[in-house]
Amino acid sequence: MSNENVVLARNTEKAPQSPLSSQTVAFSHYNNLSAQLPIDPVSGKLVAGGIKEQAEQCFKNIKAIVESIGHAMSDCIRVSIFVKNITDSDAVDDVYTSFFKSYQPSRTVVAVDALPMGALVQVEVLVSNGEGTIPNAPQAGDLIKLTNNTQHAPTNALSTQTVSFSHYNNLSAQLPIDPKTGRVVAGCIKQQTSQCLKNIKAILESIDVPLDDIVKINIFLKDLSKIEAVNKVYTTFFPDSGIARTVGYVPARTVIAATDLPMGAAVQIEAVVSHGDGTPPQAVEDRHGLIIEANNTNNAPKCPFSTQTVAFSHYNHLSGQLPIDPKTNEIVAGGIKEQARQCLENIKAIIESVDHRMEDMVKVNIYVKDLEDMDAVDEVYASYFPDGVPARRVVGVSALQKDALVQIDAIAGNAEGTPPIM
Repeated sequence: MSNENVVLARNTEKAPQSPLSSQTVAFSHYNNLSAQLPIDPVSGKLVAGGIKEQAEQCFKNIKAIVESIGHAMSDCIRVSIFVKNITDSDAVDDVYTSFFKSYQPSRTVVAVDALPMGALVQVEVLVSNGEGTIPNAPQAGDLIKLTNNTQHAPTNALSTQTVSFSHYNNLSAQLPIDPKTGRVVAGCIKQQTSQCLKNIKAILESIDVPLDDIVKINIFLKDLSKIEAVNKVYTTFFPDSGIARTVGYVPARTVIAATDLPMGAAVQIEAVVSHGDGTPPQAVEDRHGLIIEANNTNNAPKCPFSTQTVAFSHYNHLSGQLPIDPKTNEIVAGGIKEQARQCLENIKAIIESVDHRMEDMVKVNIYVKDLEDMDAVDEVYASYFPDGVPARRVVGVSALQKDALVQIDAIAGNAEGTPPIM
């Protein structure tokens, strides 16, 4: 019998399969699912019809995967919905409510430039895994979810502000909505960014968690030329405490171009947060004061606004990697293959710097300017992941920072966990 967590990749014939990714990859207390397109698993083609039919097929595929590993849709912690047109969101929501009738996960909705196979919608979920992944030794099959909403942040009938399970809090992406008016705040990108972060802070304070417990931030931005203004506001929130300022801690981060956002917002921010005391039924005396372990290496590009990898409990969260040569701090010469390889080399350097391997990856997210480049990206990708083990998301974006052609981020298992505060 092994006493170590393992990466557990699984597939079912009842959902679309790919040689480049696994439908779900479990590690410790979470199942990480690949983003699901509206593909009929029998024909391997997009389903006929419009946005409702496509959304329904995405959720059918997710349900098939979730049930194939002995879970239920109510075990979904977070749902991420990518649409081609933000105006399709209402139709997607009609379908969404038929799959989540009594419980609402945390949620992100964003419109992107393109989706694989010309799809109108793509859906991804994160699912709890109460039994854990220690072979033949269930860890905590009776863990429960904790859901929370506060009136000090915007509420939404279709999502919960934060859903906790085991050692993580997963927040719904926050729009720049004033919770008092229910409307997007007036003003420029700075005011909108500030409101997003104020909402995140209010949610965390409602569950007695500081901003500095955030391990990963995703910023969805309609105009990437506004990133400097976003960063000016960002640095007024991070670091947030004396301890964090002393060590210069900032979360891992990915910036993603959105073609549109709900309510016409210019920015939306999503956060993944540590939850050191875990979720019941753990007894208070058995809970861990786990610490966040942040790490940077000179063998990958550094950024003042993000940490290359942030580990907490049994996961390492990596910042989005652009195809930057760490020696020159410039985009690597060449085309899409060279850029994809540099992104993955940066990820490899980061994960090896914390004594892990590429085989420890459980999820990979690829953002590409031209989806027609994906064949070339996949050729490079397969050389790093020949067994197709990580779950995967592929999204076409209108732009990337530094005019890059591709950006990749990842989540890795952290078998040894992080130590408790002594």
